[in-house]
Amino acid sequence: MSRAVTVGSVPIGGGAPVAVQSMTNLDIRDAAATVEQVCRLQAAGCEIVRVAVPSAAAARALAAVKAEVSVPLVADIHYDHRLALLALEAGADKLRLNPGNIKDPHKIEQVAAAAGERGVPIRVGVNAGSVDSRFTSGGKITAAGLVEAALWQVEILERTGFADIVVSIKAHEIPLTVEANRLLSRRVDYPLHLGITESGPGLSGVVSSAVGLGILLSEGIGDTIRVSLPGDPVAEVEAAWDILRSLQLRQRGITYVVCPTCGRTGVDIAGIAERVRRELHDVTEPLRVAIMGCPVNGLGEAQRADFAILGGRGKGTLYANGQVVQPQVPGSQLARALVDLIRTRIAADAPGKAQAEKEMPKGFHCSANQGGVHA
Repeated sequence: MSRAVTVGSVPIGGGAPVAVQSMTNLDIRDAAATVEQVCRLQAAGCEIVRVAVPSAAAARALAAVKAEVSVPLVADIHYDHRLALLALEAGADKLRLNPGNIKDPHKIEQVAAAAGERGVPIRVGVNAGSVDSRFTSGGKITAAGLVEAALWQVEILERTGFADIVVSIKAHEIPLTVEANRLLSRRVDYPLHLGITESGPGLSGVVSSAVGLGILLSEGIGDTIRVSLPGDPVAEVEAAWDILRSLQLRQRGITYVVCPTCGRTGVDIAGIAERVRRELHDVTEPLRVAIMGCPVNGLGEAQRADFAILGGRGKGTLYANGQVVQPQVPGSQLARALVDLIRTRIAADAPGKAQAEKEMPKGFHCSANQGGVHA
């Protein structure tokens, strides 16, 4: 088991659930827009948010954003160690340093001292695209070289007595990332941050991330993850939760069991599933919903699910907790009937949910006064 490191109020490692991370893609100097994006990420289930800090002005803006949100913020630092010092003054909950472009041991030691005084963790973040040439083999990037690049900076931090360390090694290539993280996990007991960097757009990026992260997580390697995708970062969070749900490592929101369809199917399974998914996108309760086209596998899946549709010829049956609740529903009404059933049951459990949210630790809700941020 990895040692525990705490980022704000979120534990990483030490047996804690795998934490979900993402990164804003806005200029942080637009504090109001950044706060809005951070809150959208948090609402989607993001537990730690990283922000780019490429300048002193960006570091100063971090303080304005930090004042308006409660999710932990990580300052992403490259090239200039002074930006890390400014980010710490602005209230960053964690730093990410890149060994490929912050190379002066004395400067790294300065950052470690300042972070140690504040109890702020540091992630040593190695990427194949920026690895120092000292750690390549004839110009070729290898898993062993990536590990040595990470350990070089880890050892500098350790020499100062700094131990609140998280380590990541990322590459676009899945075999390279997997091998490097396997090697790293045998060398250190620090929490590991996993990701397939520059994984690609849309479906290809999600597939690459799911394969790479899935291999490592299924082997017990990894304590926090980021799915790296271009575009709206909320999609990263949604993909991360899909990966964790698929591996049964964490539960949040609905797990859909959907028939792939065949010639036996008598209702529009694909259309029903998409409408139900779209209309229930905000549900955070860990539910299992089956949408099945015929009795072959459908009966068993309906009985195992919290809610289900079992389709027939032009109609279907609704199930809740494995029991029939509404038979012979016309196919055109199945999606609406299932959505209404689920919403009704969730509403009936609302008092218990409200109490659970009241008792939830601080650090998982955006500030109520987020609209007061100024650029």
